[in-house]
Amino acid sequence: MEASAREHILFVCTANVDRSRTAEDLYAQDPRFEVRSAGTAPFAKTPLTRELLLWADRVFVMCEREDRHHTWIKLRFPGVDRPVIDLDVEDRWSRGSPELVRRVLRSLRRHLGPPRGPGDST
Repeated sequence: MEASAREHILFVCTANVDRSRTAEDLYAQDPRFEVRSAGTAPFAKTPLTRELLLWADRVFVMCEREDRHHTWIKLRFPGVDRPVIDLDVEDRWSRGSPELVRRVLRSLRRHLGPPRGPGDST
């Protein structure tokens, strides 16, 4: 699949350290998607910008219930209309921890399917 044909997926959490980076790591080699991650906090490793939102075909926020990620996006970028899906993954685990990976994959399964490697054709 050509790079331009890949769907652009953006993962968003608060600091862009643990949750969104774990999701990005999991799907980074998937040939179906081009993935990036960002955070809503001013101190985020990669702060969320209008340009990143416009780049994305779909946006996955980690936890609206606790962190209000979706609400923050709507308030901060009112003119940007992208599909936003809440994964309901709380900020409890460090990047790459087995429990965080399990929860992220469980939440993303119905939206993206399991991550595929570069050689996977199924």
